Amino acid sequence: MSRYKTLRLWSWFLVVLGLISVISATVGVIAWAIAVDGFWDTLAVIMVGAPIALLLAAWPIALGQALRAIADIGDAVAFDPLTASPARF
Repeated sequence: MSRYKTLRLWSWFLVVLGLISVISATVGVIAWAIAVDGFWDTLAVIMVGAPIALLLAAWPIALGQALRAIADIGDAVAFDPLTASPARF
């Protein structure tokens, strides 16, 4: 049984939040690229604005994966006295 259920719950929440953020950032960048005037402005939005917006939107996903990794490590190194030593009679 895992002792890190709270970390896993927050990990799941942050990944879902990150996915919603990435989708909304993608829609926002597309709308921004359509709204600007001129070829060079549109190219600047796609080449500069889009990577920055998507990088900032992806932070919750990275944090959620870090929390999940911490929970996995904690489960791997946890000492369980019922299974760690043989029973002594």
